[in-house]
Amino acid sequence: MTEIKKEIKVTGNERPKIGVYVCHCGVNIGGVVSVPDLVEYAKTLPNVEVSREYKFLCSDVGQKMIKEDIEAGLINRVVVAACSPRMHEPTFRIACKEAGLNQFLFEMANIREHSTWVHMKEPEGAYETAKDHIRMAIAKSRELIPLEVQKVSVEPSCLVIGGGITGMNTALDIATSGYKVYLVERTPTIGGHMAQLDKTFPTMDCSACILTPKMSEVSRKKNIELLTYSEVTEVTGYIGNFEVTILKKPHYVDQVKCTACGICVDSCPITVGNEFDIGLGTRKAIYVPFPQAVPGEYTIDMENCIKCGICARKDVCEPEAIIYDDEPEEIKVKVGTIVVATGWDSYDPTELKQYGYGRYPNVITGLQMERLLSSFGPVVGKPVRPSDLKEPHSIAFLQCVGSRNFREGGNQYCSRVCCMYATKQARQYKEKHPEADIYIFYIDIRAFGKGYEEFYESAARNYGINYIRGRIAEVSEDEDHNIIIRAEDTLLQQPLEMKVDLFVLSTGLEPRADADKITSLLRIQKSADGFFLEAHPKLRPVDTLTDGIFIAGVAQGPKDIPDSVSQAKGAAASAITLMAQGEVEIEPFFAIIRPERCIGCGMCVENCAYGAIDITDDRRFGKIAAINETLCKGCGACSGNCRCSAIDIKGFSAEQIYSIITGRI
Repeated sequence: MTEIKKEIKVTGNERPKIGVYVCHCGVNIGGVVSVPDLVEYAKTLPNVEVSREYKFLCSDVGQKMIKEDIEAGLINRVVVAACSPRMHEPTFRIACKEAGLNQFLFEMANIREHSTWVHMKEPEGAYETAKDHIRMAIAKSRELIPLEVQKVSVEPSCLVIGGGITGMNTALDIATSGYKVYLVERTPTIGGHMAQLDKTFPTMDCSACILTPKMSEVSRKKNIELLTYSEVTEVTGYIGNFEVTILKKPHYVDQVKCTACGICVDSCPITVGNEFDIGLGTRKAIYVPFPQAVPGEYTIDMENCIKCGICARKDVCEPEAIIYDDEPEEIKVKVGTIVVATGWDSYDPTELKQYGYGRYPNVITGLQMERLLSSFGPVVGKPVRPSDLKEPHSIAFLQCVGSRNFREGGNQYCSRVCCMYATKQARQYKEKHPEADIYIFYIDIRAFGKGYEEFYESAARNYGINYIRGRIAEVSEDEDHNIIIRAEDTLLQQPLEMKVDLFVLSTGLEPRADADKITSLLRIQKSADGFFLEAHPKLRPVDTLTDGIFIAGVAQGPKDIPDSVSQAKGAAASAITLMAQGEVEIEPFFAIIRPERCIGCGMCVENCAYGAIDITDDRRFGKIAAINETLCKGCGACSGNCRCSAIDIKGFSAEQIYSIITGRI
């Protein structure tokens, strides 16, 4: 373990003694500009006491050079001219701290990405640019003052929003590590969309066989508090200390007394469309969404219930579990971390008029086909045409409905699962009906996952599924409700027309309809496609820009089940790491108010993406802005929009920014 020297007392008022260290970075910098010349140039600038070079400053030898100068009392500021601060700023900060210098008396000049890489073929220009960056960094370093990190305790509990396969895996991993988990699901049961599937590609495993043991494990897990039929309505606080309000909607059935005997369902006179079957099946006003639902107790749909009282009769419900006057319950919890696993909605193809969805009964979506194929679906796994309940002898699938087609009202991105689920459904039907004609119209087959290419090739070679490259221009219906397809085969370069019994639209995945509500509640961001934005697509794929809040599964972007589970485990590990630390350090780069200038106009409140600013009443100054230092990210949006120049950012004060500008001139 590296020994940390006693901190050198620096107030910021003494004369700056600056050490400048220029890195060759192999040939990335040294192969384009003369590093010795940059070192000599730095020596000519005011307050520079030491100027040195090294091949790789990030190495132990390079760091030792800096430490020795600090320990010898030669310098009280450090400037490193090297690569991006995103790469090695933490490395050099730690080196300063270990030598006894406040780590925030360090400044980095990026002369690789901002100079030698972009001007590789213009060494003279690169040299001048590097000089500018070094001069500006030195100018700012003169204005640096010591800062201290803040330490915040972390509540050892986690909120997981969403009870699908992603949310369940996240909750189980965290709970198994010994932490309390509040798993919130908006519907009466956990399981998500995976519960609607019959089989999973490419292994053709029974979806329910994989899923239901997980659902049961979640319900039994000691550390998981399962809150189904519930929604998060308010989130306040910050990393380690989030205060969450959850609205638990009334089931109108006592979940403890109910034995799930089902007599009430048999007695209920009201029949409505079943959302779980995407409108292809029916349910009663008192129901469980599907046979394997967890929890398995019943819920009354009060929008359709006529309150006839039959289900509440003693001879129908012996435990007397019906509660017509049941009311919502508000639950408040405190958690240290939050994982968002809210899943996806299926694209609605109604707006694509040329495909006839919503007009022709035998045009269905891929998710509806999934319910027809399901052994516990509306037709117990024996698909029929919705128009006449006859077995289809020919089926056509159309790919990329709502995906890669933004000009027609769809989305620009690929949904990643449609090619494989259409292939899976076609194969399932062929296994039961080898004589059936199956066609899949596609633009490109995207078989990206492990075993997917083999799965696709097997479907064409071994099952006789016909893949036709081309778009369908329009569909119509004959008097027998058969679907007439007009399309173009782009490989044969000729138009074609065919008649099929059933037409399946392979609809893509979309962000959930309530995504905007979630972004507002949690103060997280969305990317251009509407899914939640990760902090970094490569290095921080499950983090958000709000510390302590993580995303996983399709909430972050389209993906299949294996990738969703992998990301669930990544989010769980990130949350566990935070909670295991017990406390986290918050960097001191946050906004500060100059109360004598603030007029309390509230413009900064409107511009803060993190909800870190409030207008408060001050005895001396009246209405002024107040900063929550833990929530603030130091982005500067408030400072840049303040008409009174009443807001500074620690580490990026007006004086420091001004010194950088004047240093460049």
